[in-house]
Amino acid sequence: MEFFRIKRDIPFMSYGKLTTFISLATFILAVFFLITKGLNFSVEFTGGTVMELRYSQSANLHQIRERVETLKLGEVSVQNLGTSQDVMIRLPNKEGKTSAQVSDEIMNLLKQDNPDVTLRQIEFIGPQVGNELVTHGLLAIAMVCIGIIIYLSVRFEWRFAVSAIIANMHDVVIILGCFALFQWEFSLTVLAGILAVLGYSVNESVVVFDRIRENFRKGTMRNRSVPEVIDNAITSTMSRTMITHASTEMVVVSMLIFGGATLHGFAIALTIGIVFGVYSSVLVASPLLLLFGLTRENLSKPVKKKEEAVV
Repeated sequence: MEFFRIKRDIPFMSYGKLTTFISLATFILAVFFLITKGLNFSVEFTGGTVMELRYSQSANLHQIRERVETLKLGEVSVQNLGTSQDVMIRLPNKEGKTSAQVSDEIMNLLKQDNPDVTLRQIEFIGPQVGNELVTHGLLAIAMVCIGIIIYLSVRFEWRFAVSAIIANMHDVVIILGCFALFQWEFSLTVLAGILAVLGYSVNESVVVFDRIRENFRKGTMRNRSVPEVIDNAITSTMSRTMITHASTEMVVVSMLIFGGATLHGFAIALTIGIVFGVYSSVLVASPLLLLFGLTRENLSKPVKKKEEAVV
């Protein structure tokens, strides 16, 4: 489906050096923030206490959060768990206090406002478990990247595979850099969002790459240069790209605004990832194809001239 058709090809590749420079500068900035500030890991990664509470009526999360923060235990996460009456509180480790002492302080404080609140469950996450989650998370990202490389290498060729994985890792680092810069909490839901962005971004790259390969095999494109063929491929997919990503972004922004604390990190990661996913597929992966020396012969077989019969 196309809502509009662009009649003239947009010369994206003529800005390839500029967009590559911008991407490199953004990438370096993201790495700088990751090194200097680091990620603000949640309780799942650093270890801490997780409490599940139940109220007889709908819980006031804002009031609960304010009351718990008066104890100055560190960054606290308060969110609903399934229903408006069930609340989950995540607390970081506190030196000099055990998990039992922290939970008793919180329960005594909250019962001053709501005597009917009850403690359903309490869990203590040790630092060792957090380290394992970090290791498993990095392993998951590595396995996804390896799978993408294998898939694109089989479907296309190595230039496309390397370009796509560089573009995808560019998106991941940008997301991580934003979380480091603003010190947003990095939780398991954010990690899930990053893995979703990897799949989403590679899908856009595959669409563009597939059209580039088709163009190289068309007879009408035989006299055009490689940058012109790529420009035509990107321009012809612009309508599909704008419709797909605009509709997806609307859903993600809705989650960001109305999803609450539970989906906040996940929605932020997807919001950033979708924007940079489109950018990297068009203005990072495609210029890299030229950098790696893509030629017509890499994708299309040379036309064999028929030998004339000798009389």
